[in-house]
Amino acid sequence: MEYQIRRWLFWTWLSGDFIVEMHVHNLDVMNWILDAHPVACVGLGGRQARTGMEYGNVFDHFSVEYTYPNDVRIEYMGTQIDNYAWRGDQRISGTKGSALLDFRNGIIKGSNPFTFEGDSPDPSVLQFKEMIDSIRNGKAINEGSQIAESTMTAVMGRMSAYTGKTLEWDWALNESKLDLSPGKMEFGDVERRPVAIPGLTQLI
Repeated sequence: MEYQIRRWLFWTWLSGDFIVEMHVHNLDVMNWILDAHPVACVGLGGRQARTGMEYGNVFDHFSVEYTYPNDVRIEYMGTQIDNYAWRGDQRISGTKGSALLDFRNGIIKGSNPFTFEGDSPDPSVLQFKEMIDSIRNGKAINEGSQIAESTMTAVMGRMSAYTGKTLEWDWALNESKLDLSPGKMEFGDVERRPVAIPGLTQLI
């Protein structure tokens, strides 16, 4: 138990795998842009570079197609593989143009172009500034629903990639009985859950 807690990034029951732990932020941006959560998804993934026991039971790559209302699709790709090409942005294509968002900059191309040229605040600092200001001024910021939906977006993508099954939001949220936590929350021996194998790992 102590080993898994100290290496929490590599255990699904603690981190949710990196699609939840890290890329939930990118998925949160897409939910915000579309003002909706996905209604379904189909994903794939595995571990090809991080195969040793020291990497717990998480994957090292994911790819998920999310379907949103009105049949809008987004394609998510993510890796945690050393020396792999890296990007951490969102690219959106529409009927009148496209946008590139990388958390600090915004560039819109097309019939109504725009490039953000102001100061570029660090979002990791700005979020705490806004939180502290809201406390000091008695104006609570409540983003609970948005956070829960973005987290479920990432969890659903992982569930699909782990099992190889297409999932619907309503089923994943209301009918799934999946519980990855250990049977007992105490120090000592604890089950080492195996790495998921798409097509073999059961959808619960």
